[in-house]
Amino acid sequence: MYNQENRTIRTDRLLIRPFQLSDAQRVYEFCNNYNVYKSTLTLPYPYPIESAISWIQTHEDNFNNNRYYEFAITDKNTHELYGAIGLTNHKTHKNGELGYWIAEEYWGKGYATEATKAVIAFAFSEKQYHKVYARFFASNPASGRVMQKVGMLEEGRLAQHVYKENKYEDLIHYGILNSAI
Repeated sequence: MYNQENRTIRTDRLLIRPFQLSDAQRVYEFCNNYNVYKSTLTLPYPYPIESAISWIQTHEDNFNNNRYYEFAITDKNTHELYGAIGLTNHKTHKNGELGYWIAEEYWGKGYATEATKAVIAFAFSEKQYHKVYARFFASNPASGRVMQKVGMLEEGRLAQHVYKENKYEDLIHYGILNSAI
């Protein structure tokens, strides 16, 4: 459930909230991980602390101007940071791309699925999107399973679309329409 005043989303286990500068150290620690890097499209590696700070500093302006909504995925009770989830806003088309990462130590616990489901609901009910879409590397099928679990459908494969780690990667495109839930 979304709380507009605090810009938070609560789920059974999670508090999905805006990032704070105090999160920068943990973001740096989590993103300065080769296994997280290799499954993301835009994270640099190594990941410097300055990247975490400058990234967090863009969130407020992006949110206020309805360009991009970036949230920290945290434990509802302990407030421990697990990862991030973000959603672009393509106002003209009433859609946006969803992206997420989870710190490696928290993989396989369902946090990405729970957060993704909540942010899709936010997109449809609060922001009146018509569609939410996401992409993942074919070499990262766990991310595809997250998309499937929340009701997204495969829409296509962009063959050898990204050059990363000295090889070409296929991107698999998933989407969900507001009418689908």
